[in-house]
Amino acid sequence: MLTTPFPGCDKLIQAIDTAVTKGSTPAITDSLRNSLCKLIQGQEIRLPDCVFETAEHRYARRELYHSDEYGYCVVAMTWGPGQGTPIHDHCGMWCVEGVWSGALEVVQYEQLPAAGQDGLYRFQPVGSIQAGPGSAGSLIPPHEYHTIRNPSDEKVAVSLHIYSGNMTHCAVFQPADGDRCYQRQDRKLSLDPVN
Repeated sequence: MLTTPFPGCDKLIQAIDTAVTKGSTPAITDSLRNSLCKLIQGQEIRLPDCVFETAEHRYARRELYHSDEYGYCVVAMTWGPGQGTPIHDHCGMWCVEGVWSGALEVVQYEQLPAAGQDGLYRFQPVGSIQAGPGSAGSLIPPHEYHTIRNPSDEKVAVSLHIYSGNMTHCAVFQPADGDRCYQRQDRKLSLDPVN
């Protein structure tokens, strides 16, 4: 179901539909990453104007498309200057994320052993990238823990996220007392209007 038509949306949907019929999660995400990079760099798709509008005190999430046939969804996220996420997961779903405009800093984390035994979770950063327009990456569970942040003090960033399902909630991990210790919280994810 297309939330609102935009130029090039058919090309985007066709590329995703082709990718999700691949035989394995790595094959799906590889195909999606490559297609998303080409589509962003080719500039044949123009996202709705609303995805460039920020939300106050948080990043914005706008669902552009949900496939009734394959179950995946496409969400545009808008990051105001300095906006970002805590460490979070994707509830066991794979995801491909591409930077549409601006730049994003993505830090990946690995969960350390004995997580949750004392009510706390421990994470170790394992990689950080500065991603610019036309770059894309993927998250495949159990390697799905990460943060995303717009490092700019002035510019807005927009990213496109393709999830294997409808992501309505996730686990976020807030810092707690102790070295690399975090408390887990379930967070319901809301959507901003697409107009």
